[in-house]
Amino acid sequence: MIESPNTKVKIKKPNWLRVKLPTGENYKKVRNLVTEHKLHTICESGNCPNMGECWGEGTATFMILGNICTRSCGFCAVQTGRPKEVDIFEPGKVAKSIRLMGVKHAVITSVDRDDLKDGGSTIWVNTVRAIRKQSPGTTMETLIPDFGGKWDNLQKIIDIAPDIVSHNLETVRRLTREVRIQAKYDRSIEALFRLKKGGMKTKSGIMLGLGEKHNEIVETMEDLASVNLDILTLGQYLQPTIKHLPIAEFVTPERFKEYKEIGLKMGFKYVESGPLVRSSYRAEKHLF
Repeated sequence: MIESPNTKVKIKKPNWLRVKLPTGENYKKVRNLVTEHKLHTICESGNCPNMGECWGEGTATFMILGNICTRSCGFCAVQTGRPKEVDIFEPGKVAKSIRLMGVKHAVITSVDRDDLKDGGSTIWVNTVRAIRKQSPGTTMETLIPDFGGKWDNLQKIIDIAPDIVSHNLETVRRLTREVRIQAKYDRSIEALFRLKKGGMKTKSGIMLGLGEKHNEIVETMEDLASVNLDILTLGQYLQPTIKHLPIAEFVTPERFKEYKEIGLKMGFKYVESGPLVRSSYRAEKHLF
């Protein structure tokens, strides 16, 4: 049961958010490799509802630059604080995990590292290079931070040219200060604009159920379309702990379908829209 912030009434988690247990031979194979070699994926640590489906398709998500973030977003369960020193061997470790798991399409993400002059961009570049060296047939999506608006660091990502570059807007303009405390709506839009101008295939995601209104969602989609975004994901926000932002509503599958239709009419090449959709959902299908 979830408490609504507006009514203070306990609202029941709907049936459409129930997740089937992961199955399939490929999933079991990857699961055994992860256990045997003590590998780490965001799919597992984040308890992603689509882990079985993605692993079955040969897709997995990895987080770099440690597990402590310099930002304190109201929706995210990653620990906030002073990060540890950068592990210069991390790119090789991630690349080894991808090779051992036989990942066909890797999604790489990271914590925000506002404490670093380069925002962690050097580790980003070295990780992409290490993966290409160890698994030359593996395609990549990099889900990057905004680098605090230091565009020379963003340029390093453009120069290394991953197959897809993703940066999540997360929510509508009005709620950005509450949801993404240290982020800026327009800075994220500019990051996506610069990525597209640099020739990247771009992607972004929005969470629904935080109290946004219909017209605000459409306006946000229009802002993303204005910078020629290629791929858009929309999913239901789920509160990680009671310390995080509460769920304002559970958005129905029918409304998610409506937003998908609106997005396709706006010109997005792919729109993944549904209650259980996450940033990396069906990521391998976005290679066009």
